[in-house]
Amino acid sequence: MAKLTQEMKDMIGSQLCFYATVSKEGVPNIVPKGSTQIMDDENLLFQEGFGGQTYQNILDGSKVAIAVVDAKIPDGFRFMGTPAIHTSGPVFDQVAEAAAKKNRPKPKAVVVVHIDEIYSVKPGRNAGKRVD
Repeated sequence: MAKLTQEMKDMIGSQLCFYATVSKEGVPNIVPKGSTQIMDDENLLFQEGFGGQTYQNILDGSKVAIAVVDAKIPDGFRFMGTPAIHTSGPVFDQVAEAAAKKNRPKPKAVVVVHIDEIYSVKPGRNAGKRVD
């Protein structure tokens, strides 16, 4: 079972995360998601504001790869996960309420990504090696 360490959480909290998905046709897509949050030790979430290609790919069954890197160190991680879309219910309501308090628009959906595997992207001999 993959679990986020404090080091990973700190990096996610201070750096921009990039999400990769793939379409039904196999076309890759990668986008930054500034709304990334840590839900708990095994799950990340982001707000889907527009319902663009990433959202469509997830609706169509794509898994998700998330990369976060601190280029100043340099160090980083790749999280492979299974997404679940929330358009109502407690998770959605909590995130929508937090967005409203910050005068941000209500999200179209909240996507929770369960972390299945974690890999290092730190340069050197351990680059690409599984760390969970």
